[in-house]
Amino acid sequence: MNGQSNEMKAAAARLAAIREGIAQAAKVARRAAGSVQLIAISKMHEAEAITPLIAAGQSVFGENRVQEAQGKWPVLREAHPGIALHLVGQLQSNKAEEAVALFDAIHSVDRPSLVAALAKAMDKAGKRPDCFIQVNIGDEAQKGGCAIGDLSALLAEARAADLPVVGLMCVPPLEVEPAPYFALLDKLARDHGLSGRSMGMSGDYETAIMLGATHVRVGTALFGTRA
Repeated sequence: MNGQSNEMKAAAARLAAIREGIAQAAKVARRAAGSVQLIAISKMHEAEAITPLIAAGQSVFGENRVQEAQGKWPVLREAHPGIALHLVGQLQSNKAEEAVALFDAIHSVDRPSLVAALAKAMDKAGKRPDCFIQVNIGDEAQKGGCAIGDLSALLAEARAADLPVVGLMCVPPLEVEPAPYFALLDKLARDHGLSGRSMGMSGDYETAIMLGATHVRVGTALFGTRA
């Protein structure tokens, strides 16, 4: 029992530290502390690693894959009502129906075929999760996201299909200064009249908040390094 209580304390301390970091960055940026939502990225972590964070008051979690989320979240949500679940990884069009059923927000809308699949799934389910258009902000061949030049057209398609688009999402290139990429996403969101900016992870969420992030996706700093 002592080990369990230690893990609860450690999880609560990690969560408190991240929340303090978010509050400080928001303060420096002259933004309200409540204007940034923390998404705890629980991919590759089992229920025993997740429940201490829920106990410490975290209620918004993110997963990369539909299949993995299906394996653990239905039971967790039954035990802990009020959890919001965000899909932050790439989504195959053939998984759209499952994604709509399971998630409250989808951060990786990046192509017309996925817009069409999600619109059809939402109409069928009578449920419309919030959507973020993922932008390939660093123009990297290996990454998902729509090209910056295609954003206006994709956004128009998503809106025409009645997808509830609330913002943009990006993952900047690794091992370079992320600030210019965050600033660019902020500008693109402003130019397209979108209030949401899903950007910033464990190593750079404070920078992202300074540059307008409304949703930060933090995994390692909350859960520790994955084995």
